[in-house]
Amino acid sequence: MNDRLLPIHSALITASCFLLLCLLSANETVGQVDSAVSSESQLTDFSLPPALQAAEQQRIAAIAKASQTAIGIFGPGGNGGGSGVVISAAGYAVTNFHVIQGCKEFMKCSMNDGNLYDAVIVGIDATGDVALIKLLGRNDFPFSNFADSDNVQPGDQCFVVGNPFLLATNFQPTVSFGIVSGTHRYQYPAGSILEYTDCIQTDAAINPGNSGGPMFNIDGDLIGINGRGSFEKRGRVNVGVGYAISGNQVQYFLSHLKSGRLVDHATVGFTVATDSEGVVRVDSILEGSQAYRRGVRYDDELVKFAGRKIRSVNQFKNVLGIYPKGWRVPVQFRRGEKATDIVVQLTGVHDPEELISIVAGNQQPKLKPGEKKDPQEFRNDPVDKADAPFKHADLYEAKRGFANYQFNLANRDRVWRAFQQQTDFGEQKLAWRLIGKNSDGEPVTLVLRDDKSGIQTANETYVLDSNLDLSSQLAPADSGGFLVAMHLWRTFLIQGPAKFGDSVYAGQIPIQNAAPMEMMTSTQGVIECNLFFDTEDRMLKRFEMFPDLDKDHCEVSFADYQSIEGLSFPSTIRFQSGDFEAETLQIDRVEFLNNSSNETGTDDSVKESSK
Repeated sequence: MNDRLLPIHSALITASCFLLLCLLSANETVGQVDSAVSSESQLTDFSLPPALQAAEQQRIAAIAKASQTAIGIFGPGGNGGGSGVVISAAGYAVTNFHVIQGCKEFMKCSMNDGNLYDAVIVGIDATGDVALIKLLGRNDFPFSNFADSDNVQPGDQCFVVGNPFLLATNFQPTVSFGIVSGTHRYQYPAGSILEYTDCIQTDAAINPGNSGGPMFNIDGDLIGINGRGSFEKRGRVNVGVGYAISGNQVQYFLSHLKSGRLVDHATVGFTVATDSEGVVRVDSILEGSQAYRRGVRYDDELVKFAGRKIRSVNQFKNVLGIYPKGWRVPVQFRRGEKATDIVVQLTGVHDPEELISIVAGNQQPKLKPGEKKDPQEFRNDPVDKADAPFKHADLYEAKRGFANYQFNLANRDRVWRAFQQQTDFGEQKLAWRLIGKNSDGEPVTLVLRDDKSGIQTANETYVLDSNLDLSSQLAPADSGGFLVAMHLWRTFLIQGPAKFGDSVYAGQIPIQNAAPMEMMTSTQGVIECNLFFDTEDRMLKRFEMFPDLDKDHCEVSFADYQSIEGLSFPSTIRFQSGDFEAETLQIDRVEFLNNSSNETGTDDSVKESSK
C-alpha cells in the first residue's frame, strides 16, 4: 500500500473496531456482527482510483529525476551562493549571475548523488541575471532537457528545486510544488541590470537560496530559472509570488554564454508609448539606427515585433528583452493604412566598458524613488585564481570583456579547425582571379591580392589599395564596400583567426531563411567583420563587413562550393547592402596569379581609375 494512504487506513481500522465494540456491548446478533466484520474488510481494502495513483507516481518519478540535475553552489570556504541546474552531460549548468557574482572564477557544486564537484565560470549575462558554469570531474552528468516555455500557461502545475536557506546540508535539494500563476511578466531592473523580461510567475515557494535553481513542468522538463521573489513586505520570506527567467530566453543566450564572454541584451534603436486610444506607437528613434534606415519613424504604430503582436509597452519590453545583441528580428509597423515588414539587426544595450564595469561591481544600480533594494543571495569574498584546484587551473584565462577567455579560444579554434578540415588556405600564397558573370549576364572579374585588389565589369573598374584607409574605399556604389569585403575575406582565409585582427567566437546567430550559424567577429583597424560558419558542413557561408556601425554594411553570402586545386571556392557569390537590390555573381573560373606588386591584373593589370 502507498505510504501516503497509511494514516487513512489506520483511521478507518480504528473507526471499524469502535463500531464492533458498540455492537457487541448492545448484544446484537451474530449476523449483525458478521455484517460489521464484512464492512471492516471493505474499508481496509480502500484505495485511490488507479488513474489518481498513476498520476501521483508519475509526479514522484518526475521530481526524483529532476532533482538529480539540481545543484547547490558554494563559494570559497563552503559558504552558500544559491542553486543551479545541469543542462548537459558535459557538466554545463545554468544559474543566476547574482548567485556566482561573489564566487568569481571557481566554485563548488553539490549534487543529489552526495558528491561535491569543482566548477568554473564560463559566461555571464548580467542584464538577464544568468550565468553559465561548468562542473568538472566527469562527462556523464545527469541533466535536464528544456521544454518550450512559450507553451507554459497559467494554471499549469510546476515545481521548483533548490537549496533555500542552505537547508540541503546532506546535498539533497528542497522541492516546492505549485502552479504557474502568470506568464510574460515584466520586472523592472534594479538600476541598469537584473532586468526580468517575459518571465514566469509561480506560487511555488521560492526563497533565498532558491535563486538560480530550476523550475520544471509536471513532466520534469526545464521551463525556467528561478531568480526573484516579491519579498518587499515580509523581508526575505516567500509570499507566494516568485519569478523565473523563461527557458526560451536562456536557450537564446546559451551559445553566447558558452563563448566565455560578457554577453549583452539587445535594443532596437527606438522606444514606444501608448497613445490615448491604446495604440502602441514609436515615441523616439535614433536616426543612426538600422530601424530608422529601414523606414521606421516617429508616431508609427508598432504592430509586431519578432513575430509577436504588440498591444502594450510592457509587452514590447518583454519580447525585446529575451534576445541577445546581434540577432535579427522581423518588425512590422503601420503608417496610416499601410503596414510595412522589415528585418532589423539588434544592437547592444550597454557600451562594452559599461558592461565590464557592471560585472566587476564598480557600478551600483540606481533605485527609483520609493524602490527597495532587490533581494540578493548570500555573498562571498572574491576568490583568486591561486585558490583554484590545481588540476583545473588551465580552464580559466582572464581577459578584459570576457568571463572566461579560455572557453572563447576553445570554441574559436574548434570552428576554425572544422573549416580547415574541409579546405585549408593556410599555405596558399598566390593572388586570386575570379572570373564570371553578374545578374545581367555581363562579364565580371575580381582580382584579390595582398596589397591591391580590383573588380572589373563591362563598364567600370575599381581598385583598392590595402595600404590606405579601407573604410574610405567602399566601391562599388551602394554595395556597402563589396570590394573591401572580398579583399578581407581572402585575407582571413589565408591568415586565419589567430592572425587576422582580434577574432572572437560569438556563438550561434539565426539568419533569416537559413539555419543558425556559428559566428566569429574580427576587426581590421576600424572595420568590423562577422563570419558565419554552417553548423553542418562547417563551411564559411556568410561574410559581413561594417566600415561604419551607423551605416548599412555589406553582406556577402557564398554557395555552391567547388574544388579547385584542392581548395574550395564558391561558385555563387551574392552581396547586398541595406535596401538596395542584391547582386549575384556566378563564378566560372578561378585562376592563381603571382602576388608581386607589378602584377595587378584582370587581364594583365587592374588599371587605376576613379571609383
